[in-house]
Amino acid sequence: MHLLTRLAPVLLLTMLAGCVFPGVYKINVQQGNIISEEELSQLEPGMSRSQVRSVLGTPMMLNPADTSVEYYTYTFQEAGGEIREQKVIVHYDGDTFTHMEKQLLDDLPAY
Repeated sequence: MHLLTRLAPVLLLTMLAGCVFPGVYKINVQQGNIISEEELSQLEPGMSRSQVRSVLGTPMMLNPADTSVEYYTYTFQEAGGEIREQKVIVHYDGDTFTHMEKQLLDDLPAY
């Protein structure tokens, strides 16, 4: 019993040290639609929904209750760091592109 009480703290510290090992590799995580300023410059009011999608791709999010808006989002997290997000919101009147709102990243890591 004496041996167990002496080894228990050592085993506990060894196990905890494995949880915070500084050499753990963390990957970059990218998700969503990567959209550049160049692609956005191709959009013109009056384009059809299919023309917009041929330029930007399929939107990341659709609202079934409001089909007049489509959301293109992109997130990037570098090696477990801060998550950076880019958003482009495309507005339609029926099936016709009217305007967009954009919040772009200064640099696109994937490009």
